[in-house]
Amino acid sequence: MTDTLRPAETPVLDAAPLTSDGPQKLKRSIGIVGGTLLTLSCVTPASTLFVVVPDLFGSLGTATALTIAIGSLLCIAVAFCYSELGTLIPSAGGEYAMVSTMAGRLAGWLVFVLSLLVVMIVPPVIAMGTADYLAPIVHLDPAVAGACVMLLATLAGLLDLRANAWITGVFLVLEVIAAAVVAVLGFAHSERGAGSLVSMQVAGSGGHKDTVTGMLVVSGLAIALFVTQGFSTAVYLSEELENPRRNVARTVLATLAISTVIILVPVVAITMGASDLSTLTGGDISSMVTAWSNSAVGTFVSLCVALAIINAGIVMVIQNSRVLFASARDKAWPEPVNHGLAKLGRFGSPWVATLAVGVPGALLCFVNLDTLYGVTGVSVTGMYLLVAVAALLARRGSHTHTPAWRMPLWPAMPVLLIAVLAYILTQQETGYLLWTGGITAVATLYWAFYLRPRRDTRWLVSIPEDTQE
Repeated sequence: MTDTLRPAETPVLDAAPLTSDGPQKLKRSIGIVGGTLLTLSCVTPASTLFVVVPDLFGSLGTATALTIAIGSLLCIAVAFCYSELGTLIPSAGGEYAMVSTMAGRLAGWLVFVLSLLVVMIVPPVIAMGTADYLAPIVHLDPAVAGACVMLLATLAGLLDLRANAWITGVFLVLEVIAAAVVAVLGFAHSERGAGSLVSMQVAGSGGHKDTVTGMLVVSGLAIALFVTQGFSTAVYLSEELENPRRNVARTVLATLAISTVIILVPVVAITMGASDLSTLTGGDISSMVTAWSNSAVGTFVSLCVALAIINAGIVMVIQNSRVLFASARDKAWPEPVNHGLAKLGRFGSPWVATLAVGVPGALLCFVNLDTLYGVTGVSVTGMYLLVAVAALLARRGSHTHTPAWRMPLWPAMPVLLIAVLAYILTQQETGYLLWTGGITAVATLYWAFYLRPRRDTRWLVSIPEDTQE
């Protein structure tokens, strides 16, 4: 692996550098520590552990830790792709800027649509878990609680990014403490040995033990990839990171490593410490914590998780607003929409784009949760697949000698990743594939009838000129 070199004067393919008369640019205000705090907060390991992982326990039982471990290994290859492309194309557009530059405008547009699905759906999915963990204090409807969290996160997203980095950093400490408490209690009350992690059992109807098949594990990998998905936030923040050519890769890889440990270790502890298979399959982690300790500890952990969810909402709104901001700057929409989404507020944040993410997110809290999970899993897998294709093309032409972080084992790494992700997609439920495919088809029609005929004035992917540091 090579570190960042001093960049040469090499033009970026298909990019439209910004001039002083061009669209507004985001302000560089955070270093690697602030960027890592924000990115870790977007992964939100504790809220993922308490909100997403219980669903995996329900379908995979003792195979949950194994599935997450396999997903984390796949994410190493994904992180390598993001690190290399993120240092070549440091833009707030994230995946779509990278894929557009390397694989063409249509591929970039499709990955933008998939990323837009993810950035609109994931925050309300996480936010709806707030009610369960506020239950020791107050009982709230999950949809209403989730909507309130989304609106609060939207207000926080309008503030200066540096201030948000410290706010989310404090919350992050609390959620790591909660995850650590769960891990310690689970290991201290182990009911079964390490062999249970590969016993492949789940509680079935009538108290019977069912076997978790290999196909169920493969199907669960789409959600397992989603568990650590937030490490890509470092790429979205690349326009606001100091020295992005170095710090993007470091932030992506460090965040993946840290978040995997924070999530996987408690999952192992829960698998070994659950009193029986039915309790494990039920996935009620708060009840397990209370049973292992007392109600006061259970309440403390629950409140830490509630704060973690709020924290995740803040960071996700920050990240997702940057995606919309970048799409408007790159002329993806009719001019009035572009003009509105590209506006920056007094704190340097894209305030219209922030509202455009947060308010619909609050409304999505009233949509069926299983549908949101399924569409998100398919969208994340498809998005990673297109990023891997872009990474396979990242060393052609002028990019061959562009100074950037370079992944090891290229091109074998992206080729293997493409094959695995394509197979995972074939194992997803038909309904979720149809939902995601239908939305993608509509987006393709938008491309064919609006963007492509206006290729000289629309969808002009831009790379800010001052990122070449």
